[in-house]
Amino acid sequence: MHIVPGLKVLYFGTPVVLISSRNSDGSANLAPMSSAWWLNQSAMLGLGNSGQTTANLLRERECVLNLPSSSMVDAVDRIALTTGKRAVPEHKVRQGYRYEPDKFSAAGLTERASELVRPPRVAECPIQLECRVRSAHPFGGPAPECTAFEVEVLRAHVDERLVIPGTHYVDPVGWDPLIMKFCEFFGGGRNVHPSRLAEGWNMPHQLPTVPA
Repeated sequence: MHIVPGLKVLYFGTPVVLISSRNSDGSANLAPMSSAWWLNQSAMLGLGNSGQTTANLLRERECVLNLPSSSMVDAVDRIALTTGKRAVPEHKVRQGYRYEPDKFSAAGLTERASELVRPPRVAECPIQLECRVRSAHPFGGPAPECTAFEVEVLRAHVDERLVIPGTHYVDPVGWDPLIMKFCEFFGGGRNVHPSRLAEGWNMPHQLPTVPA
C-alpha cells in the first residue's frame, strides 16, 4: 500500500559535491551541495539563490566540482552550516549557519591550483572536475528561489587508484561516494556520520548511533 504523506523534502539520495568558486576579491569559496547530476560531459547543479556560490557562479562562470569519498564526511560536515556570505540570510541564521571566510581551513582541506579555471581544486578529493558555466536557469516560484546551472566539464582529475587499468573508466567498486539522503550522510549503503545539516533543518530522523 502507498500513502500520500505530503513530503516536505525530496532528497532521495544524490552524491555530495564540494563546489569551489571564486569570490569577488579573488579568494576561494567552498560549499557542499547535493543536487547534481551528470550527462555526457555536462552537469546540472541546483543551488539556492541566497548562497555565495550562486553569486560567484553567475559572476565568474567557473567552478570545480570536487567529489568527496565517504571517508571525507568529517570535512564536509565541518562546513555544512557555514556560508561565504558576510551578511548571513535570516533563514540561515535560524538554522544555525555562520559566516566563514576561509572554508578550506575550516574543513581542514587543501587548495590545489586548477589547470583550466581559476577556482582551486580540493586536493583530498579523489575526483575533481574543472567546469565552465554554460547557462543558468532560475526556478521555483512564484519568485525564483533557486538556480539550475548547466556546466561543461573541461577536465577531470581522478585518483589513479580508481581508474580501471588500461581504460578511461572509473571502477564502480573502488569508488565509494559520499551520498546525502534526506540531509543525512551515507556511504556504502549505511549512515556514516551525524549531520549538522539535518539538525539545522530539524529533520525528524531516528538513526542508529554511528560507531566511533
